[in-house]
Amino acid sequence: MVSARNYAHAHYLPPWFSVAPMMEWTDVHYRTMARLISKHAWLYTEMLAAETIVYQKDNLDRFLYFPPEQHPIVLQIGGSNLENLAKATQLANIYKYDEINFNCGCPSPRVAGHGCFGARLMLDPKFVAEAMSVIAANTDVPVSVKCRIGVDDHDSYNELCDFIYKVSSQSPTRHFIIHSRKAMLNGISPAENRSIPPLKYEYFYGLLRDFPDLRFTINGGINTIDEVNAARKAGAHGVMVGRAAFNNSWNTLGHVDTAIYGAPSSGITRRQLLKEFEAYGETVLGKYGQKPNVRDVAKPLLSLFYAQPGNSLWKRKADAAFMHCTTMKSFFEETLVAIPDFVLDAPVGAPPSGSNDPFANIHTLLPPPYESREQELQYA
Repeated sequence: MVSARNYAHAHYLPPWFSVAPMMEWTDVHYRTMARLISKHAWLYTEMLAAETIVYQKDNLDRFLYFPPEQHPIVLQIGGSNLENLAKATQLANIYKYDEINFNCGCPSPRVAGHGCFGARLMLDPKFVAEAMSVIAANTDVPVSVKCRIGVDDHDSYNELCDFIYKVSSQSPTRHFIIHSRKAMLNGISPAENRSIPPLKYEYFYGLLRDFPDLRFTINGGINTIDEVNAARKAGAHGVMVGRAAFNNSWNTLGHVDTAIYGAPSSGITRRQLLKEFEAYGETVLGKYGQKPNVRDVAKPLLSLFYAQPGNSLWKRKADAAFMHCTTMKSFFEETLVAIPDFVLDAPVGAPPSGSNDPFANIHTLLPPPYESREQELQYA
């Protein structure tokens, strides 16, 4: 079992850069586009509730299928029922995801307020350890946890360490993705939870110091390739980027392979990407009755021309085309006239420079070292 877990990652470069799981955003269509831009970024699914997988066991392709080109790819699941987590993991195995991640960080009321899962689970590390043990027992691939640095008033560094210690010592979990803000479950929206709670990167780097045998990926507030490399230079094992990888996909993902992994540039242009994406889109339109439609498939493309000439006109034309286009070919014929040829035919340019380094002095700001209350935590 251990060798199988380690082997699962051996085919790919390490997860130095990953795209965060984002509900209603990182679907199979977005991931197809993302993989055309970057060959090495690790991609995550949207969060899928274990119950959805179990109850849709006769319709799983709609939720779990992905083209093989999307490897390396991580399935994120959520839930609070151990039996359903076990069944969901078993059902997902045939799709051959490269890792299974458990959601302990989503502050959405749809998640945190129903069935007690998402960020609220950080208040019950014993259950999270049990859940991770159940997931790991039903798969051969690595498992990981994505969490916040705290929840509501449970936001001290020691409480975060207690959570990490208990989950890692009582389950096979060795990889934690840390969103460096706490979750506030009452009074603010999920969008506000991404900006109002302050970033505390010093907590993340404290974890690197205090848990040297674990792997940690940093998430939250990191928007440029320079910031990704700065976080890694400061010691992060990996960096997860969210909205920037969706809202400015070309300029963010386009530099991952070269600036982070040291791989040669593919030289792909937007026109070439759209040609490949058109071929993909035609094969999936209407695959499940009337879904997906052109709007569903083309949605991730709306950020492809961010800050480029013609972008606003392209979006207006796309909105109009969504009303009547039934093929990707007709959609592109109607909309791409808005984009100049020099934009369509240019490869990814030089990465923007001049970002501030938010991690320059981080090691002078670390909280006091964690001292585990091992005897007490065993029975908590």
